[in-house]
Amino acid sequence: MKQNRILMGMPITLEVVDGGATPQLFERVFDYLGYMDRKFSTYKDESEISSINRHELALDQASEDMQIVLELSEQMRLETGGYFNIQRKGSIDPSGLVKGLAILNAAQMIRQEGFENFYVEAGGDIQVFGKNTFCQNWRVGIRNPFNMHEIVKVLSLSDCGIATSGVYIRGQHIYNPYDEGVPITDIVSLTVIGPDIYYADCFATAAFAMGKEGIDFIEHLDGFEGYVIDTHRQATFTSGFSRYVCHD
Repeated sequence: MKQNRILMGMPITLEVVDGGATPQLFERVFDYLGYMDRKFSTYKDESEISSINRHELALDQASEDMQIVLELSEQMRLETGGYFNIQRKGSIDPSGLVKGLAILNAAQMIRQEGFENFYVEAGGDIQVFGKNTFCQNWRVGIRNPFNMHEIVKVLSLSDCGIATSGVYIRGQHIYNPYDEGVPITDIVSLTVIGPDIYYADCFATAAFAMGKEGIDFIEHLDGFEGYVIDTHRQATFTSGFSRYVCHD
């Protein structure tokens, strides 16, 4: 069973290979993702994060879910040496964390119902479990940031998350927090594979903010692999990345 929706400002796809998936399950998952969008979207005037940024709601009066996200964001800031930073120009934007968290929680909702073979994708960031309809690992492509119709690598994945940060779709939206206002200009796309989409997405964002040094950061993270394309169209990848690449 497979469904697509536009939520959180992006296409979202759920596919469950196992039999027994119901429309009600998909509705619960999409409802949850809609809730996360309504609460954390900086593009919605009525969202809680917008109220905080307008100083209408104090942080100590924010909801429990907001407090959790803010705490996780601070933990991630510390884990990345400050490169994952949700504060910019006096506002808070936790989008770089909320997206991966929402995907992971949606996937866990499906797992809790006993399903083992499925994926959740939001805007190209994916959490996969088990196998696809052909009883093989899921195939995930990395797009050429200079030609969106071309796939430069096809990966074989199971029980993990994969996220890509870049400027080729949304334009410049990730900045080095130590050099505020100056865009990243030496790389255009950075993909991270990790044990789950939450960490893969957060670390992809942080590594992209580091520029060309980001791939070295991923190299030294246990359980993570990365693939970066620079502005000269050259690709660099971590030492264990090749084991995920399909050669057929």
